[in-house]
Amino acid sequence: MSLSERLPCLYPRCPLTFKSRHGRTYHIRNAHVNSNAQSELNLGPDLPEPLTQQPKQHRGQRIEHPYLTGLPCDANGKFLPSGAQPTPRANATPDNWSPFESEVQFLVADLLYRRVEMSASNIDTLMELWETSLGIFGASAPFQSHRHMHAVIDSASLGDAPWRCLVTGFSEDVSRNAPTWKQMAYEVWYRDPDEVVRLTLDNPDFSGQFDVCPYIELDVNDKRRWANVMSANIAWNHCDAIAVSHTDTHGAMYCPIILGSDKTTVSVATGHVEYHPMYLSIGNLHNSVRSAHRNAVIPIAFLAIPKGDRRYDDDPEFRKFKRQLFHASISAILQTLRPGMTSPVIRRCPDGHYRRVIYDLVAFIADYPEQVMLTGIVQGWCPKCAASPKDLNTASRPRTTALTDQLVRLLDSKTLWDRYGIDDDIIPFTADFPRADIHEMISPDLLHQVIKGAFKDHLVTWVCDYLALTNTESQGNAILDDIDRRIAAVPPFPGLRRFPHGRRFKQWTGDDSKALMKVYLPAIVGYVPDDMVMCISAFLDTCYIARCQDLDEDSLKKFDTSFSKYLQLREIFHITGVRPTGFSLPRQHVLTHYHSLIQDFGAPAGLCSSITESRHITAVKKPWRRSNHYKALGQMLRVNEHLDKLSAMRSDFVARGMMPAGHRPPAGTSFLHSNLDEHPPTNGNQDESDDEDEGPVDDSVLGHVVLARSRIIDYPRNFQELAAQINEPDLLILTQGFLADQLQLSGEIMPLITSKVSVFHSATATFFAPSDPSGIHGMRRERIRSTPSWRGQGPRRDCTFVTEDDEKPGVRGLNIARVTLFFSFLYYGTEYPCALLEWFTRVGLDQMTGMWIVRPDFIRTGNRCNKSVVHLDALLRTAHLIPVYGTERLPLEIDAINSLDTFRAYYVNKYIDHHAHEITF
Repeated sequence: MSLSERLPCLYPRCPLTFKSRHGRTYHIRNAHVNSNAQSELNLGPDLPEPLTQQPKQHRGQRIEHPYLTGLPCDANGKFLPSGAQPTPRANATPDNWSPFESEVQFLVADLLYRRVEMSASNIDTLMELWETSLGIFGASAPFQSHRHMHAVIDSASLGDAPWRCLVTGFSEDVSRNAPTWKQMAYEVWYRDPDEVVRLTLDNPDFSGQFDVCPYIELDVNDKRRWANVMSANIAWNHCDAIAVSHTDTHGAMYCPIILGSDKTTVSVATGHVEYHPMYLSIGNLHNSVRSAHRNAVIPIAFLAIPKGDRRYDDDPEFRKFKRQLFHASISAILQTLRPGMTSPVIRRCPDGHYRRVIYDLVAFIADYPEQVMLTGIVQGWCPKCAASPKDLNTASRPRTTALTDQLVRLLDSKTLWDRYGIDDDIIPFTADFPRADIHEMISPDLLHQVIKGAFKDHLVTWVCDYLALTNTESQGNAILDDIDRRIAAVPPFPGLRRFPHGRRFKQWTGDDSKALMKVYLPAIVGYVPDDMVMCISAFLDTCYIARCQDLDEDSLKKFDTSFSKYLQLREIFHITGVRPTGFSLPRQHVLTHYHSLIQDFGAPAGLCSSITESRHITAVKKPWRRSNHYKALGQMLRVNEHLDKLSAMRSDFVARGMMPAGHRPPAGTSFLHSNLDEHPPTNGNQDESDDEDEGPVDDSVLGHVVLARSRIIDYPRNFQELAAQINEPDLLILTQGFLADQLQLSGEIMPLITSKVSVFHSATATFFAPSDPSGIHGMRRERIRSTPSWRGQGPRRDCTFVTEDDEKPGVRGLNIARVTLFFSFLYYGTEYPCALLEWFTRVGLDQMTGMWIVRPDFIRTGNRCNKSVVHLDALLRTAHLIPVYGTERLPLEIDAINSLDTFRAYYVNKYIDHHAHEITF
C-alpha cells in the first residue's frame, strides 16, 4: 500500500497513517481518546484532509417549567439576585470532628457499626485489646466500650429524625367475647416525614444529582427524552395545576414525594416474623442516586400487621379493618407534609441554597398485592384502568379518584364490586391530601410485573408446561434436566449468579430471576418451537428497553414494536394448549400501560420495587439479625437511627473537605501501598482470591481498561521462557509485530524487545453503563480474567469486545476475542499493556434468538486458532458467549469451566446486561 492510499489519523496535527480502519481505531484509542467513554470526536466517513478542529456536539435543549422554577432564596424566603452564592452550611472548623474526638474515632465507629456490623461483645473485646496494646505508650483505645461508641453516635444532631409511636385499634366499643383482633391495640412506629424530607434536601452528598424544577428534555432532533422523575409528564402537569391554584408558589421548587411499602419476612423458622416498612424518597433526586442506595430512600414507618385466628382469614369485617387501618395509618403519618402542599416551606437544598418548596404526592412503589390494598380494587382487576379481569388483553378507560367517587355515589356495593372492581369500604389515604390520586400514583414495577411476573412466573413456567404436555413424564423430566445442565454450563461472567444445578431450588429472589433472564434463551433452543424461542426473545427485548435509565421517542417506538411482536408470538402458548384460557393476567396486562407510564414517571428503573427490596436488607433484615430477637423492633429502630446519623456525618465531613468523596482512608495511610514497582508482585493464588468482579464506580472518570495492580510472580520475566511455559511459541513474534504497528515501522523491520515482561491474571474495564448497576455518574467497573486456575477448577479465559471500526454499528464494528494472556513490557521507557487474544469470526445474526453467532477463527494451515497481540486500549469490556448447544443432550463432563473450549459456535449474549444489549445489535 502506497503512502497516498493509507488512512490518515483524524486528529489535528497527528501525522500518522494506517493500513486499515481497525489499525487507525487502535491508534486513536491508545494515543488520543478512549472510546469506552462518550467522545466528541466524529469518526465519520474519511475526509480528504485531516480535521482542523473537533466538531462541536449539539446536545439538544432543556425546557424548564416557567412558574415553579426553584429560585434560590434566603432563610426567610426572600428571593436572591441571580448568581448569588449560598450561605455556608456551618461555622465548624475543618478539624472539628464533633461529636467525635478525631477522624480516627469516626472511621473506627463507621467501620465497626456500619461496615462490619460487629457485635457489642466483640467491640468490647476489641477495645480491651486495643487499650492493652496502647497502654505501654500512654495512649488509649478510641472507645471504652460499645456503650461509649453508641453514646457518641447518639449525641450527633445531624441526621436526627427520631422515631415516634402511634397507637390505634378498633374504633367501636368491643365486648369481651369479640375476636382478639378487635381487642388488640396496634402500634405504628414512624418518623416525621417533613423532617425526613428536610434532612434529605439538606444532604450535600446529593449536590449535582438533583433537579430544582420539572423540565422537558429534547435531543438534537427535537425528540423528547424521559429519564428522571422531573423529566416526566406528571411532575410538569402537577406544577401547572399548582401554579394556577396557588400563585404564591411561583418561583418555588417543586418537591415530588415518592412512597413505597412492602411486607418482608425476616425469619420463617422462628415463627414467621414479618414487618411492613414504608419508605420515602423525593423525585428531585436523579434515578441513579436512588438506584445506587445512597441513603436516598429512607424508612419512615413500620406499619401494623393485624393478626387473627385462622377462622377470620376470610372474614370480610377483618379484611375491611386491615385495609382501613393501613390507609388511616399512612394518612396520619403524612399529615405534617400537608401544609407544605399548599403553601411553600423554606428548605435548604443539596447545593447549599435555600428555596421555597412545595410538596406533592406523586408516586407509590408497590407490588400487585400492595397495589390492590392501596387503590381499593378487587383482586384480579387492574389498578390503572377499568379493564375487566376476563379481558385484560388491552387497556381500558383510566381509573381516577374522581371517577371512583362518582361511581360510589351512583351505584350499590355489589355492582361496584362485580362490574367495576371497586371495594367501596376503602377510602384511600390520598383523599386527605390535595392533588393526590392513588391510581395515578401507582408507578411501574419492573421487578414484580416484568422480571418475576411475566418472565419467571409466566414464560418460564409455560415452557415447562409445554414440555410436560408434549412429552411423557420421563421424557419431559429428561429435557428439563438437560436444560438445567445447559444453564449450569454457561461460562462465567463478572457478577453473573451461578446456577450449578440449573433452576432446581425452592426460593427464588429477584436477583435469581434477573440472572435466569440472562442465560435462559440459548438453553431452550431445540426443545421448544421456534415461535416460542422468538416469543421469549421479543419479551426480553421489550424488558431490556423498559429497564434503560433514559428513553426517548425512538426507544418508545422500539418498545412498542418489540411488545407487539411479543403479543403476536405469545399465541404459540395458546395454540399448543399451554394457555387454553388466554392471557388475561394482571402482570401480562400491565405491560400495555408501560408506554404511558414511562411518559408519566420517567425511566421505570428509577421507581422499581427492587430499590425498596434492597432497602429491606439494610433497614429491616440486617438490623433484625443484630437484635436479640426479643421485641426486636425497638432495637431495629435504634440501629436505623445510628446508621442515618453516621451517613449524615460522613456527608458533612466530605462537604467540609475533611474526607475525600469516596470515603477512602486518610491520605496519611497512602504509604501502605507505596512501591517502586508500579505493579507490585503477588502470586497466582492471591490474584485468584480477588473476587471483586464488578460493581459501580462513583468517581467521575473516563472509561478505560487497565491491568491488575499486581503482576504474578509465578512467570518468567523474559519472552522466550514465558512463551515456553505457557506453550505460546509465537508470543515474541506477535508482540514484535504489535510493537512495530504501534511505532509505525515499515517493511520487515522488527523492534528488539529487551525489557522484562510482567504477567497479570486480570484487567479492569471501566465504562459508561447507566442502565446497569452503576455509580451516580453512570460508570461501571468489571474485571476481565485470564488465569490458569479459577477456584481450583481449571483455567478461566474471559472473552472481550475489541473495537475494530467505530464507523460500523453494533457487532459489525466490534470483534470478539478470548484473552489468553495479559502482560506488559517497556520499550524505551514507554510501558505497553497488552493482551494476547484468540479471535472469533462472525457467522451471522440468528433470527430466532436475535443474537449474533460467532465461531473460533482457526488458521487454515493446521488446527490452530488465529491469535494476535493488541494494546489494552483496544478492549472495550467483557463479552459473554454461550454455546450453541444444538439438538444433542449435553455430556455430563461439560461444565462452565470448559464450555468455551468445546463447541463449534457460540451466541454473543446480548442479554448479559443492558450495556451489552445496547451494543450487540
